Amino acid sequence: MSTFLAEFLGTMMLILLGDGVVAGVALNKSKAQNAGWIVVTAAWACAVAVPAWIFGAASGAHFNPALTIALAAIGKFSWASVPGYIIAQMLGAIVGAALVWLAYLPHWEATEDKAAKLGVFCTAPAIRNTGGNLITEIIGTFVLVFAILGLGQVKMTDGLGTLAVGLVILVIGLSLGAPTGYAINPARDLGPRIAHAILPIAGKGDSDWGYAWIPVVGPIIGGLIGAFLFNGIF
Repeated sequence: MSTFLAEFLGTMMLILLGDGVVAGVALNKSKAQNAGWIVVTAAWACAVAVPAWIFGAASGAHFNPALTIALAAIGKFSWASVPGYIIAQMLGAIVGAALVWLAYLPHWEATEDKAAKLGVFCTAPAIRNTGGNLITEIIGTFVLVFAILGLGQVKMTDGLGTLAVGLVILVIGLSLGAPTGYAINPARDLGPRIAHAILPIAGKGDSDWGYAWIPVVGPIIGGLIGAFLFNGIF
């Protein structure tokens, strides 16, 4: 399997499972409606870990342009492969979001809340504050990249490292995710936001493009800080 196909399929599965739990919690007449933040964060942790177990050997399981760019910046990944990885990640995220739309097809019309429908696909801040929201995404992605690099130094049996990364996602969501919904991944937010814009979702509102740059720029900055700080220390 090519590395690009692995990144496409892995990101697709990540979004299908991750956005899927948000749909279950947010949309009307879902059996998981109002299940809460613990359910969302736990499922997102699994949504990262499961495709990482499947595709990690093929591509390194980046599934995140911020991680790809950060690894390239410190010489742990080839810059020549960065564009292909990011394209694969973005396309996978769009397809994964489209599959969520199909999986919950009757529930969009049953849900009047336009913000809830958008929230299935992409993040939005609890309090809209440009500087504060950007800082939150920077900090969250800093923790993600620094932790991934740190865990990479620890000798673990096959698969245990991936489980540890899932736990990192879980604790970021629980500890730092509440202000912005913890995108910590440009593809995770921008790909599904594009899908929201182009899919014929019943009763949808706008795609909040004014906010869309924050979950792209913030994670890239945070990832670079995490990578360079890790390199400087270790």
